[in-house]
Formats: sequence, structure tokens, C-alpha cells
Amino acid sequence: MRRPASMASLERFGRERLSAHFFMRDFLHSEIGNFHRLRNIPRDPDLALAAGRRLCEELLEPLVETFGPIAIRSGFRARRLNDFGNARGLNCARSEADRAGHIWDMRDGAGRMGAMATVVIPWFADRYEVGRDWRDLAWWLYDHLAFDRAQFFPKLCAFNLGWREAPRRKITSYIAPRGGLIGEGEPPAEAPDLRAARYADFPVFRGLCLP
Repeated sequence: MRRPASMASLERFGRERLSAHFFMRDFLHSEIGNFHRLRNIPRDPDLALAAGRRLCEELLEPLVETFGPIAIRSGFRARRLNDFGNARGLNCARSEADRAGHIWDMRDGAGRMGAMATVVIPWFADRYEVGRDWRDLAWWLYDHLAFDRAQFFPKLCAFNLGWREAPRRKITSYIAPRGGLIGEGEPPAEAPDLRAARYADFPVFRGLCLP
């Protein structure tokens, strides 16, 4: 597929379906792009679509099926837009570090395809606002989804959730206790029964059940 070069072709691109509940258009919105008049369009549409489909099918669909509607706070970012946001302190990581992350249309330095979205789960956000521990959701993600990286933020317990080939299974947080919950290749700090007790009241999982 060619890079969208007209309103009509961008509209067609936005209609590309990534999974049962998601279309590419759901991930193209950017406050940075809107405010600063920067286009958020991939240079490699085919790679962006391929990575986005894996993100949606393997990670986001199980969230929707389990918790109901989710909010996408940030999805795809064009490299130029991401560079602009990083240079101005607008909560964008360095583009070299965000390839195969928010920059879906570039592989990472190891040649791996990937995609990331910043997600809010309203069902959990309501509970977090009255004191629920973010680690309850973090361990649920770890035990149910084959993500590459999850990173939690204080507002609404939003979190980056990334899919990538050869996933690293890392969890970090800006919510207290800040830092790394689990690193690449590390065993979980909590036993399976203790992790399960944290999310015993969660809705029944619907999606791919991992061994």
C-alpha cells in the first residue's frame, strides 16, 4: 500500500480494519499533531497495519472482551511527530527507543516488528481512583497477555501496552512504588497464587488463554 497522499486515500487507510473492534483510524489521533498541525501518517503503511493488527488481535481485543470498552489515549506516531514531541518535552520518548513502539512503521534495532498504544480501562480506572493498587492490573496483564512492555502512569492508571516480536515481558511504572515491577527475563516477584488473589474479583478473562 502506498503512503496516503490525499484526503481520499487517508480516509481509505483509516477504514483498514485491524481486529474485531478496531480500525486504523482509532490510532491516528494526536493532540500534538492537531495543535501543531503535524501530519500523523505512516511512511510504511503496510508495516504499520501488520504491527497494529498484532497489537489489536493479541492484546487489545482480550481487554475489550474482558473489561468492556477501553479508551485509546495514544496510538501510532509518525517519526517526525514523535521527534517534535520529544524535543519539546511533550511525553514522547526518543524515536530510536520508540521504533516498534508508538512508531509502528519502523522496526526496532534488532529488526523486530512492534506496535504500542496508551490505554485506559474505565472499569479499572474507577477502582483505581478510590485506591485500587495498579499492580493488581499489572499482574493480571502479565498472567494473561503476551505483551512486550507495559508502563503505568498516574492519571487514570493509563498504561502503555506494547506488542513486539520476541516479547520482553517488562513492566514499569510512574505510580508508587515507582520503577520496575519485572524486568526482561526476570521471574515474577510474587507467587502465582498471590498474583491471582490480587485480581480475584476481575471479570472472567475472555481471549487467548496462555499456558
